[in-house]
Amino acid sequence: MPRPTVFYIRHGETDWNVGGRLQGRHDVPLNARGREQARHCGSLVRDLFDREGRDTQDVDFVASPLGRASETMRLAREAMGLDPDAFRIDERLTEIAFGDWEGCTLAQLRTRDPQRLAAREHDKWRFLPPNGESYEMVSVRMRAWYEALDRDVVAVAHGGTGRGLMAVLGVAKPAAAPLMDVMQGVVYVFEGDRLTRYA
Repeated sequence: MPRPTVFYIRHGETDWNVGGRLQGRHDVPLNARGREQARHCGSLVRDLFDREGRDTQDVDFVASPLGRASETMRLAREAMGLDPDAFRIDERLTEIAFGDWEGCTLAQLRTRDPQRLAAREHDKWRFLPPNGESYEMVSVRMRAWYEALDRDVVAVAHGGTGRGLMAVLGVAKPAAAPLMDVMQGVVYVFEGDRLTRYA
C-alpha cells in the first residue's frame, strides 16, 4: 500500500511569532495576518484537490489541539467550502514544548541562559530545554501519528512538529531537520520522502 500523502499546514501567524517569542504549548491566538494565511492555505488545498481530482470525503482532516492550529483549520476548511468544524484533534500534533523558555526570545535567553542556549545550538535535535522536550522526542510522536494514518490527510500543526515529520519521512536528516524553515501561509505536501511546497 502506498504511504499516505500529508498536506501539512503550519498554523497562521501570531503576535508571538512576530515578536520572536518561543510559543511551544502556550495558546497564543492568530493575528489578522495569521487568519488571512489560514484562508490562503485553504484555497491552496482546494486548488490542489481540484487539479488532482481528489474528493475531500476521501481525505482525513486533523489538527493540533492548540487554538492557533484549530482556528487555522476552521478558516482553511471554510475557504474550501467545507464545514469549518468537521475535523479531528490529535494530541500528538501539539507543538514542541519549550518548557521554562516559553514566552522568551532567543535574545533574552542569550542573557538569561547562555550555556544552555549554546548547548542547543550545538545539538538542536537532542537538546532538552528545561521542563521541555527535544526534537528527537517530537519525532517519536510524529512517527506514531504518521504510522497510524489509514488515508491521505490535511494536517494543521506547528513548525516543530513539521520538522519532526521531515525527519521521520527522510526528507531531512535528524541533525538538519530542526534547522529547516516551516513557513506560514504555505502548504507542504509530503509524498513519501518527497516534499513539495505550495505558496
